[in-house]
Amino acid sequence: MSVCSRCESTLVGQWDYRNHSGRLRWPLCGLDSEVRGVRHYPRNWAGYPRTRPNYPRTRTDTDHDPATLYRMSDPFATLYDPPTGPRPLRLRGPVPGDPSGGRGASARTVSDQLFHEVLEATGYLIGGQPAPGVTLGEEATANLRFRSFKPDGKWRGESALTVYFKLEPEPPSEERIATWRREIWNEGQSPLLWVISQNKIDLYNGFARPRAAGDAKASRLRTFAKSAGELDELDLLAGRFAMETGRFWEHDAAKRVHRRTSVSQQLSSDLASLERDLLHGGMLRLDAQGLIGRSIFVQYLVDREIATPEFLNELCGRNALSDVLRDARSAEQLFDWLHYVFDGDMFPINGRPDRPEHLRRVADFLDAVDPRTGQRTLFPYQFDIIPVELISSIFEQFVQADPTIRGSAGGTNVHCTRLSLVSLVLDEVMVECVGHETVLDWTCGSGVFLVEAFRRLVTLRAGGKPPSGLMIRYVLHEQVFGLDISEAAIKVAAFSLYLAALDLDPNPQTPQALAFWPLIGKTLFVGDVRMDQHKLTAANRGRKFDLIVGNPPWRSMAPSPDDDAPAPRGTSLIFVNKTMEYGSHHTRLGLVLGVHHFFGRAETAQRALQQIIEKLAPLTLVNLSNLSTWLFPKANMPGMILFARHRRDAPPVIKAVQAPWSPAGAKSHTFDLAPSDVTTLPIWDWKRDPRFLKGAVVGTHRDLTLVDDLWRAHGELKDELQKIGTRFRTGLTQNLIPKREPQRGDVDPG
Repeated sequence: MSVCSRCESTLVGQWDYRNHSGRLRWPLCGLDSEVRGVRHYPRNWAGYPRTRPNYPRTRTDTDHDPATLYRMSDPFATLYDPPTGPRPLRLRGPVPGDPSGGRGASARTVSDQLFHEVLEATGYLIGGQPAPGVTLGEEATANLRFRSFKPDGKWRGESALTVYFKLEPEPPSEERIATWRREIWNEGQSPLLWVISQNKIDLYNGFARPRAAGDAKASRLRTFAKSAGELDELDLLAGRFAMETGRFWEHDAAKRVHRRTSVSQQLSSDLASLERDLLHGGMLRLDAQGLIGRSIFVQYLVDREIATPEFLNELCGRNALSDVLRDARSAEQLFDWLHYVFDGDMFPINGRPDRPEHLRRVADFLDAVDPRTGQRTLFPYQFDIIPVELISSIFEQFVQADPTIRGSAGGTNVHCTRLSLVSLVLDEVMVECVGHETVLDWTCGSGVFLVEAFRRLVTLRAGGKPPSGLMIRYVLHEQVFGLDISEAAIKVAAFSLYLAALDLDPNPQTPQALAFWPLIGKTLFVGDVRMDQHKLTAANRGRKFDLIVGNPPWRSMAPSPDDDAPAPRGTSLIFVNKTMEYGSHHTRLGLVLGVHHFFGRAETAQRALQQIIEKLAPLTLVNLSNLSTWLFPKANMPGMILFARHRRDAPPVIKAVQAPWSPAGAKSHTFDLAPSDVTTLPIWDWKRDPRFLKGAVVGTHRDLTLVDDLWRAHGELKDELQKIGTRFRTGLTQNLIPKREPQRGDVDPG
């Protein structure tokens, strides 16, 4: 049951979810009520102004109905009227498997009609028009890297969660479905594949790991017939309303759809096992990571058909990468070529040649050979389809897991960054970018922020056209900068950015002409954020950076002796202070920080926070405490996001956002945000009493009102304790009960 967050009333009336007609309303409030239960991904969610001035709108029967609620991708968006009037579907011509090659018009017309009816019944079409987030025909295949799968339709939420629709006049073979599913699984964004054929609809699990045999049967969730009752069931299970609100994840059928079997978790687990085997074989950790990184990069070139079998044979005398690795001399020739192309940045060998047994173990991984049984199975990975930022995030886990690296998760409070969190930060920081901005990540790790920012900058510069290789390399070498204390992390960042550059290029060069300028020492640096600022200043030719993003470590640390600002113990405020030195008053910030350091009770921390707010206001603080179980599972403190100067012409306010917990969050990696989760604190209220800020971040409007009334009516606890001759202590009070002389009749404690 949907509940209005303003008047807290529930829906009344009736609504036909199959035909999308009827009338629903919230009885206790007016036009612009805010709806809880509708899934929002926070693209532009902290926008200004909160309401649109002079927006002509009259109350209609569509207010609050699901057809209008579906269009609220932005919690601050105004409700729009649903579209009316049919629009013909734009499907492709010949369907694979149609023996007529598209000439059987009557069969195709019947299939199109079935496709239309199914999507209309489940909310993906409204009045014959694609609903928000739905694309059909050629639009549905745009920017997809699948090898053979060509969807007829696609729904994509604001969080990139995707549902694919495939129309087939005849039921496809299980082998064909397994091929489609393997490609969808490698993309890692779609929990569901709909296959619509004849008079039935099959739903397949998009997160299930591909199998060598029986994949289609094992991953089929349910089959629905084309009847009114079963279409209603399909709508309740996986219709657009169920996907947008997260209700899909509450059904029993969805229990088999989980991120733990997705490509991100499986590849991370498999590479971790491979690394452990190499370490047990006597290989050093950095050497093992380097061998794995070089091999994965070459496999990407092979899958992308940049490095063809003919090229490998000419260079190394072998046609397949696994065969190259099984011969030490051939592997040395291949890695020498890789060293030349990337000017030594691609995981250098460090003078220690790879031993044959280590090379064979990596070859077994690529051939899907079980090292214990020697049996071969299906190698599920297709690196030309797997998103580059996902590969970068996985390699970050290796770097952070190394206890020998200062600043790793093995001994301190550093954590890998979820891709959904990266998107959340960049969606807001880059909302007004044009593609010419420079971006800096002070603690770049494996470069997960830099890779996604790089991709977005290239897309903005290209302006909807395919980017040229020259444009991609210019952005790579002139606009993206990173620093990290770990040499291993910087090597992974270079690997990730090179991979992203090739991935963005629609026409990559041949292996013979492939060459890049170095990144390490030019735009990526090994160093301490507090003492090596000169490296980045020189790299950016003394200019201020336009965007500064990242997830700095949350461990406590002593400040640098050169710090001018107050020096709290805790990385969060130190990093924010340092960040301001490299930006102008137009620089936009998006930093993931530890809450405890930001709201420390120490006087130095409070003074530092006051200076930061005065310099950066207006700003937005997003409290992620409720999501720690899946965002920061190993953290010993909650997390938050600091946005500053991310909106031009913004009023002088502090916006505090409470990201609420949702039952589907850990499975879908999405955020549920509504306007009621946003608290606006005017700067003058904060200056009147700085305690309001913490109340706004961890509470709501009602909490602030209550706390304000209590502060006005009563004195502080320390003042009351002073009146009775004591003072506040952590957990106890001191000198509250005067010492009493022993009296007759007292029991001897001895």
